[in-house]
Amino acid sequence: MNIVEFSTYDGLGLAELVKSKQVTPEELVQLSVKAIKELNPDLNAVVSILEEEAISEIEEGLPEGPFQGVPFVIKELVLHAKNIPFSAGSRLAEGSVLPVDSELMKRFRKAGFVTVGTTTTPEFGYNAATEAVLYGPTRNPWNVNHSPGGSSGGSAAAIASGMVPVGHANDGGGSIRIPASCSGLVGLKPTRGRIPAGPYNSEPLNGIAIEFALTKTVRDTAYLLDAVSGPDIGCYGWPESPSEEYKKIIERPVKPLKIAWTGRPASGVPVDEECLMALHETVQLCEDLGHIVVEDRPEYEVEPFSLATLQIWTANIYKMINGVAKASGKTPSDKNIESAIWQCYLYGKEMKASELLDAIEINATVSRQVGQFFSDYDVLLSPTMAALPAKIGFLNANNPSIDAKQWTEQIFTYAPFTNLFNATGQPSISLPLKWSAAGLPIGMQFTGRFADEATLLQLATQLEKAHQWKDKKPAIHASKLAKPTI
Repeated sequence: MNIVEFSTYDGLGLAELVKSKQVTPEELVQLSVKAIKELNPDLNAVVSILEEEAISEIEEGLPEGPFQGVPFVIKELVLHAKNIPFSAGSRLAEGSVLPVDSELMKRFRKAGFVTVGTTTTPEFGYNAATEAVLYGPTRNPWNVNHSPGGSSGGSAAAIASGMVPVGHANDGGGSIRIPASCSGLVGLKPTRGRIPAGPYNSEPLNGIAIEFALTKTVRDTAYLLDAVSGPDIGCYGWPESPSEEYKKIIERPVKPLKIAWTGRPASGVPVDEECLMALHETVQLCEDLGHIVVEDRPEYEVEPFSLATLQIWTANIYKMINGVAKASGKTPSDKNIESAIWQCYLYGKEMKASELLDAIEINATVSRQVGQFFSDYDVLLSPTMAALPAKIGFLNANNPSIDAKQWTEQIFTYAPFTNLFNATGQPSISLPLKWSAAGLPIGMQFTGRFADEATLLQLATQLEKAHQWKDKKPAIHASKLAKPTI
């Protein structure tokens, strides 16, 4: 196999080659590492290359999971991976190494993945771009003057460029779906509680954040959801599991659905014309596929919800920074924390416990209002983003003139459609259905009822067949490298 062939496969495709002995896991690691070394200078997506560790893992014997031998990257945020560097995108945590695997990391390993590297994240994940001072900006393979999104932008750029077919990601306000949209990938935020966060986290960001991954294909998403979902021992709560595996569910055609659609964020921020055009074309595609499509959107009080978002994020940033400081022995200050994040830390420090409880209650109220809306619809369709992928520097967390409230407003003005479903806990997926005139990806967001990933994945499979995206390649991609064999 050569690097061009390697970069054309999704995760399951590579695993099938391993199982049929057409390629070895060692060969796949070598090809992945070569792609990283060739492309990362342009993209700045991968922080640590773990080639020796990957080969050692293979030599110890890989589980016979669905992704056996497939190269994989992990985002340097939330996930615990034994003896692997971890920084949370912060100078405060730089050089940290975690001593144990979290339950999710154990499941990634059991699925057969081989970890070849760690990827960039904005500081403590609070940005819709990936431009931490610690690393410098991560760039979009479709156009390096633009961001691949955040906070899982490093994993997104690595997958979109063909370094690996699948990568870890997490989502506390859109951080899987935003980079999926910006980078031309499939990005599912599963239902709250679907993916284990323990034993070192109970409900990340008081329940609005969830771990999972970014992929190139819907089938990789479905198989991976089967492999890693389900409660861990002693977890706080979890959604009902489906009656059968997702990999079987996606083999059946989706029934005609009642789909609401909107191009109007509840906050009232304007939406880019190309995003709206892509939305209208997607509405037409859904109608052509036999679905009932109605313009509608859930209603809720925007100002209290926005305040709750600010309060939950800043309270948790305060907690995260203090936890990292205790572990690293460093003292947090505006010298080792980016300006906007430092303002969030100070805001969280002054917050009363009652204010955080009020914020959680506001989210619960919004969740019930939105849940009522979904009693009339199977799915809600919107653009994933209100704008095309931002240029590098547009979302600058080290801006000394911005406070915590202004920073939160800037993030969710740029990405006003995603955050609602972190609060409600519903499954929500971004699909790479459109591209701008300049060749930048435009994702469409589909949100389902609570615990109903099945309908979303069936619909996504139908849309993938109707509008193939896997073979579209960005300007910077492993397939455009030379073709040496190994």
